Amino acid sequence: MSKPRPIQLLPIFHIPEIRPGDDLPRILVAAAKKSKIAFRQNDILVLAQKIISKSENRLIDLTTITPSQRAIDLAAASDTDRRKDPRVVEVILRQSRRIVRDHPVLIVETHHGFVCANAGVDQSNIPRENIVSLLPQNPDASAKKIAQALRKLTRKKIAVIISDTFGRPWRLGLTNIAIGSYGVPPLRDLRGTHDQHGKPLHATIIATADELASAASLAMPKSAATPAVLIRNFIYQPSTAPATTIIRPPNLDLFR
Repeated sequence: MSKPRPIQLLPIFHIPEIRPGDDLPRILVAAAKKSKIAFRQNDILVLAQKIISKSENRLIDLTTITPSQRAIDLAAASDTDRRKDPRVVEVILRQSRRIVRDHPVLIVETHHGFVCANAGVDQSNIPRENIVSLLPQNPDASAKKIAQALRKLTRKKIAVIISDTFGRPWRLGLTNIAIGSYGVPPLRDLRGTHDQHGKPLHATIIATADELASAASLAMPKSAATPAVLIRNFIYQPSTAPATTIIRPPNLDLFR
């Protein structure tokens, strides 16, 4: 195993408000240049999900949504101090395979297989009223497309992680996880290796992409327009495995 080096988190500033159809890779390269950051071989670029969704026009105008009776009933049953808009609930239902729990928070399984609050439907960091954003339709494909475009623009092999904020069973607080990735291994299986005392590891599988997404979030404050962070000096073996491999299979899921 290579000796670890100090890992750098380099926020990329000067990223404008992203709009549908924007050439996100070119915008990122230009913003990095303004931030005095030059891409290097094997850098890892972590991108907030919201700018991906905006560039891919994963936006819904609530004035076009007619809520179903089920959405109306679920909205009426939500907490009074944070009563949900039935139109938002309808969008959540359309983005979901099933409802895992409907009170006090609407927890669903998305069509991607993610189990999360509100199917990732979100109204924050969107300039217009009555607009909600959806998760990218295929975050792994989005990450691959951006990584390939960045390689053409920079002549460097750059891994890409698309991150989003999720809650966690058993623990308070939110953290960022990888919902899409390309170029970096989502998981690192240490089973069969040994710890520093020579003891064999039997169950250790590290969620590498999630840990990188969470680390990058420290340089992505929610109140600042910094949706891109470059991680440098992290040692990894390139991989094309998708982030969906992190999703726990139903037969191993303690919460189904």
